[in-house]
Amino acid sequence: MTGEKYLEVDGIKTRYFEKGRGPLVVLFHGGHFGSHDAADCAEDWSLNFDGLAERFHVFAVDKIGQGFTDNPQRDEDYTMAAVAQHAYGFLRTLGLRNVHPVGHSRGAYLVARLTLEHPELFKTCILVDTNTLAPGISKNETVMANPPLPRLSRESQRWVLQKYSFGYEHITEEWVDVMMRVAALPKYQEAVRKMEEAGLRVTRFLPHLARQKDETLGIIRDRGLGKPTLLAWSYNDPTATIDQGYALFDLIARNTHDSRMYIFNRAGHFSYREHPAEFNEMLRSFIERNG
Repeated sequence: MTGEKYLEVDGIKTRYFEKGRGPLVVLFHGGHFGSHDAADCAEDWSLNFDGLAERFHVFAVDKIGQGFTDNPQRDEDYTMAAVAQHAYGFLRTLGLRNVHPVGHSRGAYLVARLTLEHPELFKTCILVDTNTLAPGISKNETVMANPPLPRLSRESQRWVLQKYSFGYEHITEEWVDVMMRVAALPKYQEAVRKMEEAGLRVTRFLPHLARQKDETLGIIRDRGLGKPTLLAWSYNDPTATIDQGYALFDLIARNTHDSRMYIFNRAGHFSYREHPAEFNEMLRSFIERNG
């Protein structure tokens, strides 16, 4: 992934990548601002990006407060609602419509909210391994207990990625290099202080997310997502379990009539990295059918 670009989205300097021609695909990575586990960014998609660009006009964006995109400007905006608003602003600023959005983990929750709030922008809705959106209790706290110290060191971030994964081949040095660069940024360290030391994660971020998650699942259950929907899941994901995937698909399928679930065997939380060729082919087939 080369040729990074920047643009202003409602005063937030935002980094993204763009490549290819054809139907529009926008990739949203997981994680959240101020995480002391791993510094997720657009390069999470590095094993998929070029392959997808052979068939599609692909964008991968650093969400607000992550990667090299600016932090929220106010403490009140350390919420997933602000993440969704920034992502909508990104699409609006570039004038993107008829988009096939692909979201992983917290990025999948983001894609679901965007699809419900701004259906005019999207052709489909593609969700990947997300306990942020799925019913049930997250297993992150137990799976990620007792990481190496200091947090966000190279050893610690690699340990987190391995804990998420079934195999380790996809955890490349280049990927960890970028995460280390992001974690060293003053703005990222500021977000960690706000979320962890100042307590915004437990006083602001998580309570707001819990309320919005209940609302989102209720809408999905009662009226569906309104777009052809693909739910991709990993059978061996230790944090977003397969039972959570089934439960989420049950809610989606009730009123989203064109909905599909694809299950990757021998894959952890990063199914798209552990099986990049298969993942890209899955997207190609689904998008071309719903183009």
